[in-house]
Amino acid sequence: MIKVGVVGGTGYTGVELLRLLSRHPQVELVAITSRGEAGMAVSEMFPSLRGRVNLKFVTPQDAALDQCDAVFFATPNGIAMQQAAELVAAGVRVIDLAADFRITDVAEWEKWYGMKHAAPELVAEAVYGLPETSRDKIRKARVLANPGCYPTAVQLGFLPLVEAGVVELGNLIADAKSGVSGAGRKAEVHTLFPEAADSFKAYGVPGHRHLPEIRQGLTRFAGQPVGLTFVPHLTPLIRGIHATLYGRLTKDVDLQALYEQRFAGEPFVDVMPAGSHPETRSVRASNMCRIAVHRPQGGDTVVVLSVIDNLVKGAAGQAVQNLNIMFGFDESTGLDIVPVSP
Repeated sequence: MIKVGVVGGTGYTGVELLRLLSRHPQVELVAITSRGEAGMAVSEMFPSLRGRVNLKFVTPQDAALDQCDAVFFATPNGIAMQQAAELVAAGVRVIDLAADFRITDVAEWEKWYGMKHAAPELVAEAVYGLPETSRDKIRKARVLANPGCYPTAVQLGFLPLVEAGVVELGNLIADAKSGVSGAGRKAEVHTLFPEAADSFKAYGVPGHRHLPEIRQGLTRFAGQPVGLTFVPHLTPLIRGIHATLYGRLTKDVDLQALYEQRFAGEPFVDVMPAGSHPETRSVRASNMCRIAVHRPQGGDTVVVLSVIDNLVKGAAGQAVQNLNIMFGFDESTGLDIVPVSP
């Protein structure tokens, strides 16, 4: 049993993290922080957690986070980097669900996130936590950078092609759609129901802050620079990501076999039968990524369909998966959840 704290427990990612941790047999939740809601019972804000989480929100100063074995940061970008060094020095393992430690080039991070990095020394040692590619490093990590939602769906979808070197690397395309919960639990006009319902739009076409994260990962898989066009879209869904990925084949390869072999034994990647079209509802509230690979008309274009729940495999679920690896638990502990349908 390990003691776990959660910094920032009032957002969509935070409550999803609490839902998963509350049923984890090896975790004792000891502190959940919120500056604005300190003193309020967590179950008062989130009645879904009644009988599961009996704690009150506390301020970070009153949380005794340095007594935890692990601390999750489910906070906006720029928060974890200000507190991580002190926790690491106290022997606490930090899992950041925001972007503070995802991009290894600090100057590149500062350009995309528009702020000065407060802990560049920790960026150098932070481990990027995509379990399907980095388990050995994750086991030893003191600072874990949990991947973003779009980057998870896109990287897993492209991974077998890029690793095997069977596609042109200079012009990959990721056309990705997300539900509105990906924007977070805050009041913004574009996510209001009258604005987002019955509509569909692209955004961030000139450049989205997840682009350098995805490109960094694909470059690492390929062992050489990768060119990527990434276009995100907002859809009238609460949760879910659907990434449609395109590449041009350079070799004649059995794509179905390539994907099945690469992800064989992966507990949270499901390669669908040939000809499948996975739906976001097939992964709702689960930590599963479902993938289908197509070669339309037998040509030289490969189309990969990758779906995840942005709040689970794209955030809180993957964070718990990383916690399990870091502390030597079975990787599926607390995450064996059947998707919700309808």
